[in-house]
Amino acid sequence: MASRVNTSFTLIPNQKCKQRTNHQPSYFCNTPDLDPQFLSTLGNFKVLPLEIFHIILRYLSVKDIGMLSMVSKTVSQHIINYISTSSGSRRLLIQNFHNLDLSGTKEETRLLDHYRALGLLFKRCTLLLPTKDRLKYIHKILSEVSCFKFSGCSAPLQCVGLPCYGMFLQTLTAGWDELECHRVYNYLCELTNLSRKMQTVVCNKPGSSRKLELRIRLFCRNVLLDHWTQRSDSAFWLTRILKPWPMVNQARLLYIIFGPTAPQDGQVIWQEMVEGPTDESSLKGLANAIKLLYDTSTKEWTADDVISLVDELSVVPREWLLENNARLLILSGNNICFTFMASKAVNGRAIELARLIVFLALVCEKELYCMDWTVRMMQKVCKVFSTAAERKSFLQSVANAFACVTMEMLQPIMSGERDEDDRGFLNLFHLLHAQANFHKEVLYLTMNASSS
Repeated sequence: MASRVNTSFTLIPNQKCKQRTNHQPSYFCNTPDLDPQFLSTLGNFKVLPLEIFHIILRYLSVKDIGMLSMVSKTVSQHIINYISTSSGSRRLLIQNFHNLDLSGTKEETRLLDHYRALGLLFKRCTLLLPTKDRLKYIHKILSEVSCFKFSGCSAPLQCVGLPCYGMFLQTLTAGWDELECHRVYNYLCELTNLSRKMQTVVCNKPGSSRKLELRIRLFCRNVLLDHWTQRSDSAFWLTRILKPWPMVNQARLLYIIFGPTAPQDGQVIWQEMVEGPTDESSLKGLANAIKLLYDTSTKEWTADDVISLVDELSVVPREWLLENNARLLILSGNNICFTFMASKAVNGRAIELARLIVFLALVCEKELYCMDWTVRMMQKVCKVFSTAAERKSFLQSVANAFACVTMEMLQPIMSGERDEDDRGFLNLFHLLHAQANFHKEVLYLTMNASSS
């Protein structure tokens, strides 16, 4: 690229520049206030009119313009000026966000790549500015794009504007220290009034502000969370979203951002965990978010904080079915599952813990997970109890819990209540198989222990 540009420069003799009059288009070299040192930073560009320089930029890719901006501060400033022109912004701020058939298409990928390169260009052009000034300048340029605004798009589910904005910000802030990223988050909150909007949804009845809940979810996921490749970065931004709020509001926000949504309109399904057993896809996002906070070992989240958050989450908007709670714990991983169960053991909630064991076994049976995992998890939790009497009482509670849950499932069937799809009968069928396989694994464990 450089050799091609230099060849074209040789066609314009340097001495001709000195013969231009003030009636000609403005040249980099004929501005009377420019000193020789300034001109030297332009290199061969000093012989070009500003208009020709802008024409050259039109033929360069965004990535190449980003490379060119690092040549000198003067060239970088001229590129900034080009971006601010109507032709520059029209060329760089591509806004074809809606004419896409499906997410993941080549066109969407091309747009995301474009805004990744644009983020790098802005990162380089504004390198010498203080963070506050960088953000103000970038906002001034991007404010022309309505789909980058919190509520700027009328069809947000069919728009890739926010994902492109998120890709731009991720590239721009990659490598910045935490203090600078704090400023970015605070600046975004100020621009979008995000904190006030979050306060509205966490203080109102769940589902009473469905459109606002959807906007918050899309903004947080597409702009702040989804583009990071390092888990520590994702944890940082999720922490910024959650930590200003009390634990009960953190759980509500977590459900809004990562909970199950309706496929037709994208709105949060608040009753999903309350009305019946759900599937893995409805809980996967919540489980990944919990693992993110637990596994990244950030200073702002202790193990107790995460377990308390899981506890609060299990009553949003009301107490979940225990089967859904068990499924969330399994998806969250061994460490979180054990810590959650150990917390119940330590706090004298052995009856609750015994019922949870039953539903862990039921989920393992339904999903064809290894039942040995449930038995070994119970064995590990038993060691948390300080005395043999407590352990014996807990094991008795587990046996009783299997009987109680079986009777609870059997009762509506005996009374003649039947679902259209026989869901209740099928659930009882799985529970009986779960109990048989659970006790089989207990017997294997006992026999192996006695033989050794």
